[in-house]
Amino acid sequence: MFSEVSGKLSSTFVFADFDEAITFVNNVAAVANALDHHPDISISWNTVVIECCTHSAGGAITELDHALAGAISDLKEER
Repeated sequence: MFSEVSGKLSSTFVFADFDEAITFVNNVAAVANALDHHPDISISWNTVVIECCTHSAGGAITELDHALAGAISDLKEER
């Protein structure tokens, strides 16, 4: 689901409505907190854009970003 865009792992998720989008974002937040690695998240009604890079590594994509992206993709598949 994620692909490299402008030096970040990026994915767009579309939901039926705002409530589903927010529920997904809250689940992403729980996973991000568990990994202690936090993505950039943008929400526009039913659409969520997530971008992962490691700010402490100069914005590079690290293994932690791949782990987070995989965990987020798993959340979407569970829905």
